[in-house]
Amino acid sequence: MIVESLKLTNSLISSTESYMKLHTANLLQVTLTDVTYAWRMRWMLVTVVVALSACNSSIYTRDGVTDGDTFYLAPHAWADDDPALQSWVTYSLVRSACQLELGGDNPARNSDYGCEFAARRHLVDAWKEHLGEDPDAADPYLDALLRVQKAGFLDEYTVRYFGRDDWIVPAEVRVADFRRWQRQHLPGHKPETRIIGSWNFGAQ
Repeated sequence: MIVESLKLTNSLISSTESYMKLHTANLLQVTLTDVTYAWRMRWMLVTVVVALSACNSSIYTRDGVTDGDTFYLAPHAWADDDPALQSWVTYSLVRSACQLELGGDNPARNSDYGCEFAARRHLVDAWKEHLGEDPDAADPYLDALLRVQKAGFLDEYTVRYFGRDDWIVPAEVRVADFRRWQRQHLPGHKPETRIIGSWNFGAQ
């Protein structure tokens, strides 16, 4: 399965590079079968493919969500090397790919614990990787999320700030313990979600 995914990834990389040389588009279309993205995001697609297996299904409505069956990546996502921005590109691709895997007429409104947790985990992992390359990089929210992960509370953080009533959450998630830790280590914390792209309905 992973070998097949890697073969698919290499094929997508090749077709993507040809596309970007021939076209100047305002938006980069991201779907499970046709991914257009920058060479700087090669490693990210592999992560997206692997992450899909953790996703379950439920429906939600989030303020400001744009309906659609296709996720479009903003053009500055591949033109700007900012470490924080690229970390959020990772988040956007992982979450949107998981939503697409859940399927339905309007994947933009798909959500569950697995999708959000996988996206947050890849967000903080990407940030750690960027910090390894640029130790002077700083982002208050991503630095806080890194502290949460190091403390072992990323699952709890996801449920505490983004959980829905219809999510199926693992029994070992310790939200009460996280809240006690948070009072000491994250006073006044405000969660963030920066989607680098938007949903819309693709051409029929």
